[in-house]
Amino acid sequence: MALRRASLCTMWSLSRDFHRPGRSAALAANGLCATSHPLAAKVAIEILERGGNAADAAIAGAVLLGFAEPQSCGIGGDCFVLVKPAGSEEVLALNGSGRAPAGLSAEALRARGVTTIGTESIESVTIPGAIDAFCALAGRHGRLGLAECLAPAIRYAEEGVPVAPRVAFDWPDDGARLTGVARDFYMTGGQPLKAGEIFRAPGQAEVLRRIAREGRAGFYEGEVAADMVRSLAARGGSHGLEDFAQVRSDWGKPVRGDYRGHSLLEHPPNGQGATAILLLKILSHFDLAALDPTGPERIHLQAEAAKLAYDARDRFIADPDHTARLEHMLSDETAARLAALIDPGRVLDAVPRRTEAIHRDTVYLTVVDRDRMAVSMIYSTYWGFGSGIASEKFGILFQNRGAGFTLEKGHPNEAAGGKRPMHTIIPAMLARRGRILMPFGVMGGSYQPMGHAQVVSNMLDHGLGPQAAIDAPRVMAEFGELKLERGIPEATARALADLGHRLTVPQDPLGGGQAILIDHERGVLIGASDPRKDGCALGY
Repeated sequence: MALRRASLCTMWSLSRDFHRPGRSAALAANGLCATSHPLAAKVAIEILERGGNAADAAIAGAVLLGFAEPQSCGIGGDCFVLVKPAGSEEVLALNGSGRAPAGLSAEALRARGVTTIGTESIESVTIPGAIDAFCALAGRHGRLGLAECLAPAIRYAEEGVPVAPRVAFDWPDDGARLTGVARDFYMTGGQPLKAGEIFRAPGQAEVLRRIAREGRAGFYEGEVAADMVRSLAARGGSHGLEDFAQVRSDWGKPVRGDYRGHSLLEHPPNGQGATAILLLKILSHFDLAALDPTGPERIHLQAEAAKLAYDARDRFIADPDHTARLEHMLSDETAARLAALIDPGRVLDAVPRRTEAIHRDTVYLTVVDRDRMAVSMIYSTYWGFGSGIASEKFGILFQNRGAGFTLEKGHPNEAAGGKRPMHTIIPAMLARRGRILMPFGVMGGSYQPMGHAQVVSNMLDHGLGPQAAIDAPRVMAEFGELKLERGIPEATARALADLGHRLTVPQDPLGGGQAILIDHERGVLIGASDPRKDGCALGY
């Protein structure tokens, strides 16, 4: 309890053992960016130094990430954003997720005997929403204008970006999903790019130049939209020019829940952020601070709570117009009833899933500027290289977010034309006493709510600083398995197995993550970036 009563300056330790491998948090006073690739962090800081604000810097860094990590995101994908404007503690949510084409019909798919929307199917391709969101963010909160924000990404798309080690690690498995012309745009001689090789996307540089000149019309109308529609139609898609022309991102308010005297702010549905809030509310019924953070007791509680929270997610979260029981999902009474189902000595049965949402690729970026505007942004094409389908002329890779729909008749998340699917990507912010304390995010598909809960608990229950909280070994309960990163002690694994958990060690690390802790008392920004990715936190 002493940790939670301490002042902000002393609440979390920033020290580490310098005998051991690791990284220190990045500290700066004027502005800071944390993301999963160093070039994107550098570009964001350059934008701040030129007089741009956090919104400008986030757009510049995010679009560049589409070429630095092309397996994880791109202009054919979606994004969600939380924004805290300068001089205000009110947080705004920007939904930059696209909709299914008007011609998508769950009834027609069921009539064909289809039971799930396949991750490489044309039905999985939803209309890209990120570009409209970037335009909306720049127009409402930016300072420099869209053209200046896009200039760095245009240059890097033309000149190329050296492939970083983690990107090269992901490329072979993800690249195997590429089909048709996508293999020409994202492979070299049919082979995945290796670390140090140069990835270029001159066709997408031309698309960005048109967006810089024309705004959203440069993407959703004219030759670029025609290229996307023509390419999708050639694969049997029902996507039309009108589907692209009608794309609009939406402003709203985050959902929030309390944990240990703090408030967790998450993007509302169709994102799965409410799952993280419910998960922490369930865990609040247990004294996690008294438990070893890598011990079997805490990990068991975390895994059991996750099963219950994810079951609620799959029942309730859908397109905002179809999510009817969000208050019930976030209520204290619901969390209490679910917590009562957890037995410290017994493993709950696996909970069946209703969507195809699993652990996949994403990028996250957060920026705080000298005026303390804070942006928490997540950007993705969902699975590695999205649907594996690219447009014929410009090489725009299409996301496969439609695989997040269910084909269960009458379900809130049932696939339908013009509808947004349930999304895994979720930006977050942590607040204390009405003041935003930390924009943060944890990547990794379905892992994200569990990742948010684990980072928040590591800080609030165990006093870890943001870098240590992100570095800590992770676990994920999914599809009847409990995935343990190799950093979990062997004794813990044995005890969990004895309890009845079916354990696996995933080939890939569980997600990534970034955070910026705002020390209001000392006027310092403290940035953290996950060593599971190639990125860094960088300030000035």
